[in-house]
Parts: sequence; C-alpha cells; structure tokens
Amino acid sequence: MFLFDGMSAETGNAISGFFSQFGLPLILIAALIIMFVLSARSNKKRQKQYQSMLDGLKAGSRVRTIGGIYGTVTAVKGDVVFVSVGPDKVRLVFTKQAIASIEDSPVEATLDGEIVDSSEKR
Repeated sequence: MFLFDGMSAETGNAISGFFSQFGLPLILIAALIIMFVLSARSNKKRQKQYQSMLDGLKAGSRVRTIGGIYGTVTAVKGDVVFVSVGPDKVRLVFTKQAIASIEDSPVEATLDGEIVDSSEKR
C-alpha cells in the first residue's frame, strides 16, 4: 500500500510540475490555433460570398467600385466589366475584382451635386 502511495505522489508531482512550467504557454498556443482556424473559416466564407457576387454580375446591374464610383454594368467579358457612369453614360473598364458591391437601389447625383435616390419619385 505504501509503495503505491509513493508512486502516485511522485507521478502527481511530475504532472503538476509539467503543467506549472508549460501549462500557460500550451493554453496560449491552443487559443491562438483556435483563433486562427476560426478566422480562416470566416475569411473563406466571406471570399466565397464575394466570388458568388462577382459571378452574378450581368448587364444592367448597379455597382460600386473599390474607388467609390457608382455605375451600371453594360457588359461583362471574362474578367473585364464595362461600366457606364454619369448622365453622359461615360463607359469605364474595370476588372471584376474592382467591383466592391452590387447596389440594390441606384443612387444618382443631380447636376448641382445633390444626391437623389432613384427609387424615390421626384
């Protein structure tokens, strides 16, 4: 009986000594790994949503570019998007990656600089 008590005490001291020395760094490393995995999953989900948005681009879609230019897509050819902007329908050429979002309600600026929501009646 005494033999086993001594062995368990030595084993217990060895285990508690290990965790007292390496416990906190192991917990921090585990927390960092969990944060990295969760971040990678959310980034992958966001990238998939963005790619599906880009795949849904078609003529007539109202878009906003990464530079803040609002316009209407006139054509999509491969990785190139043709966007018309302004009252004069100036045609600009962008890559698909330059499109930040597809807008639900078109926003237009009047000639005096006032911003008007096109879905509202004037």
